[in-house]
Amino acid sequence: MSINKRKIKKRLLIVGAILVIAIGLLAIYFKYIIPLSPPQWNDLHALKTERVKAGDNFYVLGNNWLKKNKQGLWEMYVEGNAFDRGVVNGKLSQDLLINQENTFVNQINTLIPSKFYLGFLNNFVALFNRNIDKYVNPEYLLEIYGVSQSASDRYEKYGSKYQRILNYHAAHDIGHALQNLHMVGCTSFSTWGHKSSDGNLLVGRNFDFYFGDDFAKDKIVCFYHPDKGYPFMMITWGGMIGAVSGMNEKGLTVTINAAKSEIPFGARTPISIVTREILQYAGNISEAYAIASRRQTFVSESIMIGSAADNKTVIIEKTPSQTVLYSTTNDYIISTNHFQSKTLGKSKPNVEFMNQGSTVYRYQRVEELLKRCPRINYLNAAEILRNQKGLGDKNIGMGNEKAVNQLIAHHSIIFEPSKLLVWVSGNPYQLGEYVCYDLKKIFSKFRGLKHNIDISETDLNIPADTFLTSKGYQNYQLYRKYYQKIKEFKGSGQEILQNQEIINQFISSNPEYYAVYAVLGDYYSRTKAYEQSIKYYNLALSKEIPNRNERDGIIKLKNKCLSHCRKQM
Repeated sequence: MSINKRKIKKRLLIVGAILVIAIGLLAIYFKYIIPLSPPQWNDLHALKTERVKAGDNFYVLGNNWLKKNKQGLWEMYVEGNAFDRGVVNGKLSQDLLINQENTFVNQINTLIPSKFYLGFLNNFVALFNRNIDKYVNPEYLLEIYGVSQSASDRYEKYGSKYQRILNYHAAHDIGHALQNLHMVGCTSFSTWGHKSSDGNLLVGRNFDFYFGDDFAKDKIVCFYHPDKGYPFMMITWGGMIGAVSGMNEKGLTVTINAAKSEIPFGARTPISIVTREILQYAGNISEAYAIASRRQTFVSESIMIGSAADNKTVIIEKTPSQTVLYSTTNDYIISTNHFQSKTLGKSKPNVEFMNQGSTVYRYQRVEELLKRCPRINYLNAAEILRNQKGLGDKNIGMGNEKAVNQLIAHHSIIFEPSKLLVWVSGNPYQLGEYVCYDLKKIFSKFRGLKHNIDISETDLNIPADTFLTSKGYQNYQLYRKYYQKIKEFKGSGQEILQNQEIINQFISSNPEYYAVYAVLGDYYSRTKAYEQSIKYYNLALSKEIPNRNERDGIIKLKNKCLSHCRKQM
Protein backbone atom coordinates (compact mmCIF):
# COMPACT_ATOMS: atom_id res chain seq x y z
CA MET A 1 0.00 0.00 0.00
CA SER A 2 1.44 3.42 -0.96
CA ILE A 3 2.11 6.14 1.63
CA ASN A 4 -0.61 8.36 0.12
CA LYS A 5 -3.17 5.56 0.35
CA ARG A 6 -2.20 4.92 3.99
CA LYS A 7 -2.64 8.60 4.76
CA ILE A 8 -6.02 8.67 3.07
CA LYS A 9 -7.15 5.53 4.92
CA LYS A 10 -5.95 6.99 8.26
CA ARG A 11 -7.81 10.23 7.60
CA LEU A 12 -10.98 8.33 6.70
CA LEU A 13 -10.73 6.31 9.93
CA ILE A 14 -10.30 9.53 11.94
CA VAL A 15 -13.26 11.16 10.18
CA GLY A 16 -15.33 8.00 10.75
CA ALA A 17 -14.43 7.94 14.44
CA ILE A 18 -15.37 11.61 14.79
CA LEU A 19 -18.72 10.95 13.10
CA VAL A 20 -19.47 8.00 15.40
CA ILE A 21 -18.62 10.08 18.49
CA ALA A 22 -20.68 13.02 17.17
CA ILE A 23 -23.69 10.80 16.49
CA GLY A 24 -23.34 9.28 19.96
CA LEU A 25 -23.24 12.71 21.58
CA LEU A 26 -26.23 13.80 19.51
CA ALA A 27 -28.15 10.70 20.60
CA ILE A 28 -27.44 11.52 24.25
CA TYR A 29 -28.43 15.14 23.66
CA PHE A 30 -31.69 14.13 21.96
CA LYS A 31 -32.55 11.58 24.63
CA TYR A 32 -31.84 13.60 27.75
CA ILE A 33 -32.08 17.27 26.75
CA ILE A 34 -34.62 17.52 23.93
CA PRO A 35 -37.57 15.53 25.41
CA LEU A 36 -40.72 17.64 25.44
CA SER A 37 -42.27 18.41 28.80
CA PRO A 38 -45.98 17.59 29.04
CA PRO A 39 -48.46 20.39 29.82
CA GLN A 40 -49.49 21.04 33.42
CA TRP A 41 -53.00 20.06 34.53
CA ASN A 42 -54.20 19.78 38.12
CA ASP A 43 -57.52 17.95 37.83
CA LEU A 44 -56.47 14.35 37.17
CA HIS A 45 -59.68 12.59 38.29
CA ALA A 46 -60.27 11.30 34.74
CA LEU A 47 -57.18 9.08 35.07
CA LYS A 48 -58.97 7.08 37.78
CA THR A 49 -61.93 6.22 35.54
CA GLU A 50 -62.10 2.96 33.60
CA ARG A 51 -63.99 1.87 30.54
CA VAL A 52 -66.67 -0.79 30.92
CA LYS A 53 -67.21 -3.48 28.32
CA ALA A 54 -70.95 -3.30 27.64
CA GLY A 55 -71.06 -5.84 24.78
CA ASP A 56 -69.09 -7.23 21.85
CA ASN A 57 -66.90 -4.42 20.52
CA PHE A 58 -68.81 -1.94 22.71
CA TYR A 59 -67.23 0.08 25.53
CA VAL A 60 -68.67 2.77 27.79
CA LEU A 61 -67.02 5.36 30.02
CA GLY A 62 -69.50 7.79 31.59
CA ASN A 63 -71.43 9.43 28.76
CA ASN A 64 -68.70 8.44 26.30
CA TRP A 65 -68.66 5.29 24.23
CA LEU A 66 -66.89 3.31 21.51
CA LYS A 67 -68.46 0.65 19.35
CA LYS A 68 -67.96 -1.17 16.07
CA ASN A 69 -70.76 -1.20 13.50
CA LYS A 70 -71.67 -3.99 11.11
CA GLN A 71 -69.79 -2.28 8.26
CA GLY A 72 -66.56 -2.54 10.27
CA LEU A 73 -66.29 1.14 11.21
CA TRP A 74 -65.52 2.10 14.79
CA GLU A 75 -67.84 4.83 16.13
CA MET A 76 -66.87 6.91 19.15
CA TYR A 77 -68.53 9.68 21.17
CA VAL A 78 -66.35 11.88 23.40
CA GLU A 79 -67.22 14.96 25.48
CA GLY A 80 -65.76 17.27 28.10
CA ASN A 81 -62.71 19.50 28.59
CA ALA A 82 -59.47 18.98 26.71
CA PHE A 83 -57.64 16.74 29.19
CA ASP A 84 -60.73 14.67 30.02
CA ARG A 85 -61.51 14.21 26.31
CA GLY A 86 -58.00 12.97 25.71
CA VAL A 87 -58.02 10.56 28.65
CA VAL A 88 -61.44 9.17 27.70
CA ASN A 89 -60.43 8.89 24.03
CA GLY A 90 -57.28 6.99 25.00
CA LYS A 91 -59.01 4.68 27.47
CA LEU A 92 -61.90 3.82 25.13
CA SER A 93 -59.68 3.25 22.10
CA GLN A 94 -56.57 1.92 23.84
CA ASP A 95 -56.49 -1.31 21.82
CA LEU A 96 -56.83 0.65 18.60
CA LEU A 97 -54.20 3.18 19.72
CA ILE A 98 -51.66 0.45 20.52
CA ASN A 99 -52.40 -1.46 17.32
CA GLN A 100 -52.06 1.75 15.30
CA GLU A 101 -48.65 2.53 16.79
CA ASN A 102 -47.53 -1.07 16.18
CA THR A 103 -48.65 -0.73 12.56
CA PHE A 104 -46.92 2.62 12.20
CA VAL A 105 -43.61 1.39 13.63
CA ASN A 106 -43.73 -1.86 11.64
CA GLN A 107 -44.30 0.05 8.41
CA ILE A 108 -41.42 2.41 9.20
CA ASN A 109 -39.19 -0.63 9.85
CA THR A 110 -40.25 -2.08 6.50
CA LEU A 111 -39.52 1.15 4.64
CA ILE A 112 -36.24 1.71 6.53
CA PRO A 113 -34.74 -1.72 7.37
CA SER A 114 -31.38 -0.29 8.51
CA LYS A 115 -31.31 -0.08 12.33
CA PHE A 116 -28.50 2.46 12.21
CA TYR A 117 -30.34 4.76 9.81
CA LEU A 118 -33.60 4.25 11.71
CA GLY A 119 -31.87 5.35 14.91
CA PHE A 120 -30.40 8.35 13.14
CA LEU A 121 -33.83 9.22 11.70
CA ASN A 122 -35.41 8.95 15.14
CA ASN A 123 -32.86 11.39 16.52
CA PHE A 124 -33.39 13.70 13.57
CA VAL A 125 -37.16 13.71 14.13
CA ALA A 126 -36.56 14.49 17.81
CA LEU A 127 -34.39 17.45 16.81
CA PHE A 128 -36.80 18.55 14.09
CA ASN A 129 -39.82 18.47 16.41
CA ARG A 130 -38.07 19.80 19.52
CA ASN A 131 -40.18 22.98 19.51
CA ILE A 132 -43.41 21.58 18.12
CA ASP A 133 -45.30 22.24 21.37
CA LYS A 134 -44.77 25.97 20.89
CA TYR A 135 -46.89 25.85 17.73
CA VAL A 136 -49.79 23.75 19.01
CA ASN A 137 -52.77 25.28 20.81
CA PRO A 138 -52.46 24.50 24.59
CA GLU A 139 -55.94 22.96 24.46
CA TYR A 140 -54.75 20.33 22.00
CA LEU A 141 -51.50 19.71 23.87
CA LEU A 142 -53.64 18.84 26.89
CA GLU A 143 -55.86 16.57 24.83
CA ILE A 144 -52.84 14.80 23.31
CA TYR A 145 -51.35 14.45 26.79
CA GLY A 146 -54.59 12.84 27.94
CA VAL A 147 -54.60 10.41 25.01
CA SER A 148 -50.94 9.53 25.59
CA GLN A 149 -51.72 8.10 29.04
CA SER A 150 -53.05 5.02 27.23
CA ALA A 151 -50.14 4.61 24.80
CA SER A 152 -47.90 1.54 24.79
CA ASP A 153 -44.82 1.17 27.01
CA ARG A 154 -43.17 -0.73 24.17
CA TYR A 155 -41.61 2.20 22.30
CA GLU A 156 -40.05 4.28 25.06
CA LYS A 157 -36.74 4.20 23.14
CA TYR A 158 -38.41 6.46 20.55
CA GLY A 159 -39.51 8.97 23.18
CA SER A 160 -42.00 9.37 26.00
CA LYS A 161 -45.65 8.49 25.36
CA TYR A 162 -46.55 12.17 25.18
CA GLN A 163 -43.68 13.03 22.86
CA ARG A 164 -44.49 10.13 20.51
CA ILE A 165 -48.22 10.86 20.23
CA LEU A 166 -47.48 14.55 19.65
CA ASN A 167 -44.87 13.75 16.99
CA TYR A 168 -47.22 11.35 15.20
CA HIS A 169 -49.46 14.32 14.45
CA ALA A 170 -46.68 15.66 12.22
CA ALA A 171 -46.24 12.33 10.38
CA HIS A 172 -49.06 13.21 7.99
CA ASP A 173 -47.27 16.45 7.05
CA ILE A 174 -43.95 14.66 6.52
CA GLY A 175 -45.78 12.17 4.28
CA HIS A 176 -47.10 15.10 2.27
CA ALA A 177 -43.65 16.62 1.98
CA LEU A 178 -42.28 13.31 0.66
CA GLN A 179 -44.51 13.34 -2.42
CA ASN A 180 -42.10 11.12 -4.33
CA LEU A 181 -43.10 8.18 -2.10
CA HIS A 182 -46.63 8.40 -3.57
CA MET A 183 -48.15 8.23 -0.10
CA VAL A 184 -50.70 10.89 -0.93
CA GLY A 185 -52.79 11.96 -3.94
CA CYS A 186 -56.22 12.98 -2.64
CA THR A 187 -59.21 14.11 -4.71
CA SER A 188 -62.01 16.41 -3.49
CA PHE A 189 -64.91 18.24 -5.13
CA SER A 190 -67.99 20.22 -4.17
CA THR A 191 -71.17 21.37 -5.92
CA TRP A 192 -73.92 23.85 -5.04
CA GLY A 193 -76.55 26.05 -6.71
CA HIS A 194 -77.51 24.84 -10.20
CA LYS A 195 -74.96 22.00 -10.05
CA SER A 196 -76.52 20.27 -7.01
CA SER A 197 -79.75 18.28 -7.12
CA ASP A 198 -81.48 20.47 -4.48
CA GLY A 199 -79.36 23.61 -4.86
CA ASN A 200 -77.63 22.99 -1.54
CA LEU A 201 -73.99 22.30 -0.87
CA LEU A 202 -72.54 18.82 -1.44
CA VAL A 203 -68.92 17.82 -0.77
CA GLY A 204 -67.12 14.60 -1.66
CA ARG A 205 -63.56 13.46 -1.07
CA ASN A 206 -61.18 10.49 -1.19
CA PHE A 207 -58.44 10.55 1.45
CA ASP A 208 -55.68 8.71 -0.40
CA PHE A 209 -53.06 8.70 2.33
CA TYR A 210 -51.54 5.22 2.08
CA PHE A 211 -49.32 3.75 4.77
CA GLY A 212 -50.06 0.08 4.25
CA ASP A 213 -53.33 -1.85 4.38
CA ASP A 214 -53.24 -2.33 8.14
CA PHE A 215 -53.14 1.43 8.72
CA ALA A 216 -56.69 1.85 7.35
CA LYS A 217 -58.31 -1.18 8.99
CA ASP A 218 -59.40 0.45 12.25
CA LYS A 219 -60.60 3.90 11.22
CA ILE A 220 -62.79 5.74 13.73
CA VAL A 221 -65.85 7.89 13.04
CA CYS A 222 -65.51 10.20 16.03
CA PHE A 223 -68.26 12.48 17.36
CA TYR A 224 -66.83 15.21 19.58
CA HIS A 225 -68.85 17.33 22.01
CA PRO A 226 -66.18 19.64 23.49
CA ASP A 227 -66.82 22.02 26.39
CA LYS A 228 -65.80 24.89 24.05
CA GLY A 229 -66.68 25.51 20.43
CA TYR A 230 -69.01 23.49 18.20
CA PRO A 231 -69.77 19.77 18.34
CA PHE A 232 -68.33 18.04 15.29
CA MET A 233 -67.52 14.73 13.65
CA MET A 234 -64.31 13.62 11.97
CA ILE A 235 -62.62 10.50 10.64
CA THR A 236 -59.59 9.54 12.68
CA TRP A 237 -57.56 6.61 14.02
CA GLY A 238 -56.17 5.55 17.39
CA GLY A 239 -54.09 8.31 19.00
CA MET A 240 -54.99 11.01 16.44
CA ILE A 241 -56.90 14.13 17.56
CA GLY A 242 -56.20 16.13 14.39
CA ALA A 243 -58.76 16.39 11.59
CA VAL A 244 -58.28 15.32 7.96
CA SER A 245 -62.01 15.10 7.09
CA GLY A 246 -64.91 16.37 9.18
CA MET A 247 -68.04 18.52 9.66
CA ASN A 248 -69.38 20.52 12.61
CA GLU A 249 -72.91 21.28 13.78
CA LYS A 250 -72.90 24.54 11.78
CA GLY A 251 -72.54 22.57 8.56
CA LEU A 252 -68.92 23.63 8.07
CA THR A 253 -66.80 20.93 6.44
CA VAL A 254 -63.02 20.51 6.28
CA THR A 255 -60.96 18.29 4.00
CA ILE A 256 -57.25 18.58 3.21
CA ASN A 257 -55.24 17.96 0.04
CA ALA A 258 -51.45 17.93 -0.08
CA ALA A 259 -49.74 20.52 -2.27
CA LYS A 260 -46.14 20.65 -3.43
CA SER A 261 -43.88 21.13 -0.40
CA GLU A 262 -40.18 21.44 0.12
CA ILE A 263 -38.62 19.25 2.80
CA PRO A 264 -39.34 21.15 6.05
CA PHE A 265 -36.49 22.27 8.30
CA GLY A 266 -38.29 23.02 11.52
CA ALA A 267 -41.47 22.32 13.41
CA ARG A 268 -44.62 24.37 12.98
CA THR A 269 -48.29 23.52 13.52
CA PRO A 270 -49.29 20.15 12.00
CA ILE A 271 -51.94 20.79 9.35
CA SER A 272 -54.39 18.38 10.99
CA ILE A 273 -54.26 20.46 14.18
CA VAL A 274 -55.05 23.62 12.19
CA THR A 275 -58.05 21.94 10.56
CA ARG A 276 -59.18 20.51 13.92
CA GLU A 277 -59.26 24.08 15.27
CA ILE A 278 -61.28 25.19 12.25
CA LEU A 279 -63.80 22.37 12.77
CA GLN A 280 -64.20 23.19 16.44
CA TYR A 281 -64.32 26.98 16.27
CA ALA A 282 -65.40 28.15 12.79
CA GLY A 283 -69.02 28.54 11.68
CA ASN A 284 -68.41 30.04 8.23
CA ILE A 285 -65.75 30.66 5.61
CA SER A 286 -64.43 33.94 7.02
CA GLU A 287 -63.93 32.41 10.49
CA ALA A 288 -62.17 29.39 8.97
CA TYR A 289 -59.86 31.64 6.97
CA ALA A 290 -59.03 33.73 10.04
CA ILE A 291 -57.95 30.61 11.97
CA ALA A 292 -55.88 29.27 9.06
CA SER A 293 -54.20 32.67 8.60
CA ARG A 294 -52.90 32.93 12.15
CA ARG A 295 -51.35 29.45 12.25
CA GLN A 296 -47.89 28.64 10.84
CA THR A 297 -47.52 25.31 9.06
CA PHE A 298 -44.39 23.62 7.74
CA VAL A 299 -45.94 22.11 4.61
CA SER A 300 -48.11 23.44 1.80
CA GLU A 301 -51.73 22.34 1.79
CA SER A 302 -55.08 23.00 0.17
CA ILE A 303 -57.81 23.15 2.83
CA MET A 304 -61.26 22.75 1.28
CA ILE A 305 -63.90 24.53 3.36
CA GLY A 306 -67.59 23.84 2.70
CA SER A 307 -70.01 26.15 4.52
CA ALA A 308 -73.76 25.70 4.87
CA ALA A 309 -73.95 29.30 6.13
CA ASP A 310 -72.42 30.55 2.86
CA ASN A 311 -73.85 27.71 0.70
CA LYS A 312 -70.48 27.61 -1.00
CA THR A 313 -67.13 25.88 -0.89
CA VAL A 314 -63.74 27.56 -1.11
CA ILE A 315 -60.13 26.43 -0.87
CA ILE A 316 -57.66 27.93 1.58
CA GLU A 317 -54.25 27.55 -0.06
CA LYS A 318 -51.57 27.56 2.59
CA THR A 319 -47.78 27.51 2.47
CA PRO A 320 -45.30 28.06 5.31
CA SER A 321 -45.26 31.76 4.35
CA GLN A 322 -48.63 32.55 2.71
CA THR A 323 -52.37 31.94 3.18
CA VAL A 324 -54.63 32.61 0.18
CA LEU A 325 -58.40 32.20 -0.24
CA TYR A 326 -59.37 30.70 -3.60
CA SER A 327 -62.97 30.67 -4.83
CA THR A 328 -64.66 30.06 -8.16
CA THR A 329 -67.50 31.67 -10.13
CA ASN A 330 -68.77 28.20 -11.08
CA ASP A 331 -71.28 26.18 -9.06
CA TYR A 332 -68.57 23.65 -8.34
CA ILE A 333 -64.98 23.50 -7.16
CA ILE A 334 -62.36 20.74 -7.48
CA SER A 335 -59.21 20.11 -5.46
CA THR A 336 -56.64 17.51 -6.39
CA ASN A 337 -53.11 18.44 -5.27
CA HIS A 338 -52.12 21.67 -6.96
CA PHE A 339 -52.76 25.31 -6.12
CA GLN A 340 -55.20 27.25 -8.32
CA SER A 341 -55.14 30.86 -7.08
CA LYS A 342 -53.46 33.68 -9.02
CA THR A 343 -51.09 34.16 -6.11
CA LEU A 344 -49.82 30.59 -5.70
CA GLY A 345 -51.01 28.83 -8.86
CA LYS A 346 -48.18 30.22 -11.00
CA SER A 347 -45.41 29.72 -8.46
CA LYS A 348 -42.44 27.75 -9.78
CA PRO A 349 -42.83 24.73 -7.42
CA ASN A 350 -46.57 24.48 -8.19
CA VAL A 351 -46.15 24.72 -11.98
CA GLU A 352 -43.38 22.11 -11.85
CA PHE A 353 -45.59 19.87 -9.74
CA MET A 354 -48.51 20.24 -12.16
CA ASN A 355 -46.29 19.39 -15.13
CA GLN A 356 -44.70 16.35 -13.52
CA GLY A 357 -47.49 14.61 -11.62
CA SER A 358 -51.02 13.25 -11.84
CA THR A 359 -52.80 16.14 -10.16
CA VAL A 360 -53.94 18.02 -13.32
CA TYR A 361 -55.07 14.77 -14.95
CA ARG A 362 -57.26 13.89 -11.95
CA TYR A 363 -58.65 17.42 -11.87
CA GLN A 364 -59.66 17.12 -15.53
CA ARG A 365 -61.18 13.70 -14.92
CA VAL A 366 -63.36 14.96 -12.03
CA GLU A 367 -64.46 17.92 -14.14
CA GLU A 368 -65.32 15.52 -16.98
CA LEU A 369 -67.44 13.37 -14.65
CA LEU A 370 -69.19 16.40 -13.09
CA LYS A 371 -70.15 17.73 -16.52
CA ARG A 372 -71.80 14.43 -17.47
CA CYS A 373 -74.30 14.76 -14.64
CA PRO A 374 -76.44 17.93 -14.79
CA ARG A 375 -77.22 17.99 -11.07
CA ILE A 376 -75.23 16.06 -8.46
CA ASN A 377 -76.66 14.23 -5.44
CA TYR A 378 -74.95 12.00 -2.86
CA LEU A 379 -75.37 8.88 -5.02
CA ASN A 380 -73.71 10.57 -8.01
CA ALA A 381 -70.95 11.76 -5.69
CA ALA A 382 -70.22 8.17 -4.61
CA GLU A 383 -70.08 7.05 -8.25
CA ILE A 384 -67.50 9.74 -9.01
CA LEU A 385 -65.40 8.88 -5.95
CA ARG A 386 -65.43 5.20 -6.96
CA ASN A 387 -64.50 5.81 -10.61
CA GLN A 388 -61.36 3.96 -11.74
CA LYS A 389 -61.13 5.06 -15.38
CA GLY A 390 -58.95 7.71 -16.98
CA LEU A 391 -59.93 10.62 -19.21
CA GLY A 392 -62.50 9.64 -21.82
CA ASP A 393 -63.16 6.46 -19.79
CA LYS A 394 -59.80 5.05 -20.85
CA ASN A 395 -58.74 1.89 -19.02
CA ILE A 396 -55.52 2.98 -17.30
CA GLY A 397 -55.20 -0.03 -15.02
CA MET A 398 -56.44 -0.69 -11.50
CA GLY A 399 -54.57 1.32 -8.88
CA ASN A 400 -53.35 4.05 -11.21
CA GLU A 401 -52.57 7.34 -9.44
CA LYS A 402 -54.26 9.21 -12.29
CA ALA A 403 -57.65 7.72 -11.38
CA VAL A 404 -60.05 9.32 -8.90
CA ASN A 405 -60.28 5.91 -7.23
CA GLN A 406 -56.72 4.63 -6.83
CA LEU A 407 -57.78 1.68 -4.65
CA ILE A 408 -55.65 2.90 -1.74
CA ALA A 409 -58.04 5.27 0.10
CA HIS A 410 -57.89 5.37 3.88
CA HIS A 411 -61.47 6.61 3.67
CA SER A 412 -63.97 8.30 1.39
CA ILE A 413 -66.55 10.75 2.68
CA ILE A 414 -69.56 12.73 1.41
CA PHE A 415 -71.23 15.69 3.16
CA GLU A 416 -74.60 17.43 2.78
CA PRO A 417 -73.90 20.34 5.18
CA SER A 418 -77.34 22.00 5.10
CA LYS A 419 -78.89 18.72 6.33
CA LEU A 420 -75.95 17.82 8.61
CA LEU A 421 -75.70 14.46 6.83
CA VAL A 422 -72.41 12.66 6.29
CA TRP A 423 -71.57 9.38 4.54
CA VAL A 424 -68.41 7.42 5.47
CA SER A 425 -67.12 4.52 3.38
CA GLY A 426 -66.70 1.07 4.87
CA ASN A 427 -63.66 -1.07 4.04
CA PRO A 428 -61.97 -1.68 1.76
CA TYR A 429 -61.03 1.73 0.33
CA GLN A 430 -64.25 3.41 -0.93
CA LEU A 431 -65.73 0.12 -2.12
CA GLY A 432 -67.64 -0.84 1.03
CA GLU A 433 -71.06 0.47 2.03
CA TYR A 434 -71.15 4.21 2.74
CA VAL A 435 -72.70 4.63 6.21
CA CYS A 436 -74.90 7.73 6.67
CA TYR A 437 -75.01 9.72 9.92
CA ASP A 438 -77.31 12.58 10.91
CA LEU A 439 -75.33 14.87 13.23
CA LYS A 440 -78.51 16.39 14.67
CA LYS A 441 -79.56 12.96 15.95
CA ILE A 442 -76.08 11.91 17.03
CA PHE A 443 -75.64 14.86 19.38
CA SER A 444 -79.25 14.99 20.63
CA LYS A 445 -80.04 11.27 21.06
CA PHE A 446 -76.91 9.21 21.52
CA ARG A 447 -75.04 10.88 24.38
CA GLY A 448 -74.62 8.29 27.14
CA LEU A 449 -75.42 5.33 24.86
CA LYS A 450 -75.84 2.15 26.93
CA HIS A 451 -76.74 -0.39 24.25
CA ASN A 452 -74.98 -1.22 20.99
CA ILE A 453 -77.67 0.00 18.62
CA ASP A 454 -77.35 1.19 15.03
CA ILE A 455 -76.89 4.97 15.05
CA SER A 456 -76.78 5.39 11.25
CA GLU A 457 -79.53 6.41 8.82
CA THR A 458 -79.82 2.96 7.26
CA ASP A 459 -82.33 4.00 4.60
CA LEU A 460 -79.79 6.52 3.28
CA ASN A 461 -76.76 4.22 3.29
CA ILE A 462 -75.10 3.78 -0.12
CA PRO A 463 -74.68 0.11 -1.11
CA ALA A 464 -71.21 -1.38 -1.54
CA ASP A 465 -69.64 -1.03 -4.98
CA THR A 466 -70.53 -3.98 -7.23
CA PHE A 467 -66.84 -4.07 -8.19
CA LEU A 468 -66.17 -5.56 -4.75
CA THR A 469 -67.83 -8.86 -5.72
CA SER A 470 -66.60 -8.88 -9.33
CA LYS A 471 -63.92 -10.84 -11.14
CA GLY A 472 -62.11 -7.51 -11.53
CA TYR A 473 -61.60 -7.19 -7.77
CA GLN A 474 -60.34 -10.79 -7.59
CA ASN A 475 -57.88 -9.92 -10.34
CA TYR A 476 -56.75 -6.84 -8.45
CA GLN A 477 -56.02 -8.93 -5.35
CA LEU A 478 -54.10 -11.40 -7.54
CA TYR A 479 -52.15 -8.54 -9.11
CA ARG A 480 -51.14 -7.18 -5.69
CA LYS A 481 -50.02 -10.61 -4.52
CA TYR A 482 -47.84 -11.21 -7.57
CA TYR A 483 -46.55 -7.64 -7.69
CA GLN A 484 -45.28 -7.69 -4.11
CA LYS A 485 -43.63 -11.07 -4.55
CA ILE A 486 -41.86 -10.06 -7.77
CA LYS A 487 -40.86 -6.63 -6.41
CA GLU A 488 -39.24 -8.16 -3.33
CA PHE A 489 -37.18 -10.62 -5.39
CA LYS A 490 -33.51 -9.72 -4.84
CA GLY A 491 -32.01 -11.47 -7.86
CA SER A 492 -30.50 -14.48 -6.11
CA GLY A 493 -31.66 -18.02 -5.49
CA GLN A 494 -34.43 -19.78 -7.37
CA GLU A 495 -36.33 -17.66 -9.86
CA ILE A 496 -39.97 -16.89 -9.09
CA LEU A 497 -41.23 -16.69 -12.66
CA GLN A 498 -40.38 -20.18 -13.81
CA ASN A 499 -42.84 -20.45 -16.68
CA GLN A 500 -44.78 -18.27 -19.07
CA GLU A 501 -48.11 -19.30 -17.52
CA ILE A 502 -47.31 -17.45 -14.28
CA ILE A 503 -46.24 -14.38 -16.25
CA ASN A 504 -49.47 -14.51 -18.27
CA GLN A 505 -51.56 -14.77 -15.09
CA PHE A 506 -49.83 -11.73 -13.64
CA ILE A 507 -50.25 -9.67 -16.80
CA SER A 508 -53.90 -10.65 -17.29
CA SER A 509 -54.70 -9.67 -13.68
CA ASN A 510 -54.16 -5.98 -14.53
CA PRO A 511 -53.16 -5.73 -18.22
CA GLU A 512 -53.48 -1.95 -18.72
CA TYR A 513 -51.45 -0.92 -15.70
CA TYR A 514 -47.90 0.19 -16.44
CA ALA A 515 -46.55 -1.13 -13.10
CA VAL A 516 -47.17 -4.74 -14.16
CA TYR A 517 -44.65 -4.39 -16.97
CA ALA A 518 -42.28 -2.12 -15.06
CA VAL A 519 -41.86 -4.65 -12.25
CA LEU A 520 -41.35 -7.46 -14.79
CA GLY A 521 -38.68 -5.30 -16.41
CA ASP A 522 -36.99 -4.90 -13.02
CA TYR A 523 -37.22 -8.62 -12.37
CA TYR A 524 -35.60 -9.64 -15.64
CA SER A 525 -32.95 -6.97 -15.20
CA ARG A 526 -31.99 -8.49 -11.83
CA THR A 527 -31.82 -11.95 -13.40
CA LYS A 528 -29.65 -10.48 -16.22
CA ALA A 529 -32.21 -11.38 -18.92
CA TYR A 530 -31.76 -7.95 -20.48
CA GLU A 531 -33.66 -8.54 -23.73
CA GLN A 532 -36.74 -9.62 -21.78
CA SER A 533 -36.29 -6.65 -19.48
CA ILE A 534 -36.23 -4.21 -22.42
CA LYS A 535 -39.38 -5.82 -23.84
CA TYR A 536 -41.33 -5.23 -20.63
CA TYR A 537 -39.97 -1.72 -20.09
CA ASN A 538 -41.21 -0.85 -23.58
CA LEU A 539 -44.63 -2.24 -22.71
CA ALA A 540 -44.68 -0.17 -19.51
CA LEU A 541 -43.83 2.97 -21.50
CA SER A 542 -46.79 2.30 -23.81
CA LYS A 543 -49.22 2.58 -20.88
CA GLU A 544 -50.56 5.57 -18.89
CA ILE A 545 -47.75 6.36 -16.43
CA PRO A 546 -48.89 8.67 -13.60
CA ASN A 547 -45.88 10.97 -13.32
CA ARG A 548 -42.81 12.12 -15.17
CA ASN A 549 -40.32 10.87 -12.58
CA GLU A 550 -41.70 7.35 -12.93
CA ARG A 551 -41.49 7.50 -16.73
CA ASP A 552 -37.96 8.92 -16.64
CA GLY A 553 -36.92 6.20 -14.19
CA ILE A 554 -38.19 3.44 -16.48
CA ILE A 555 -36.39 4.98 -19.48
CA LYS A 556 -33.16 5.15 -17.47
CA LEU A 557 -33.43 1.48 -16.46
CA LYS A 558 -34.23 0.46 -20.03
CA ASN A 559 -31.14 2.31 -21.31
CA LYS A 560 -28.99 0.47 -18.77
CA CYS A 561 -30.30 -2.82 -20.10
CA LEU A 562 -29.59 -1.71 -23.67
CA SER A 563 -26.03 -0.92 -22.61
CA HIS A 564 -25.63 -4.42 -21.13
CA CYS A 565 -26.97 -5.96 -24.33
CA ARG A 566 -24.43 -4.06 -26.45
CA LYS A 567 -21.58 -5.27 -24.20
CA GLN A 568 -22.75 -8.88 -24.62
CA MET A 569 -22.69 -8.66 -28.43
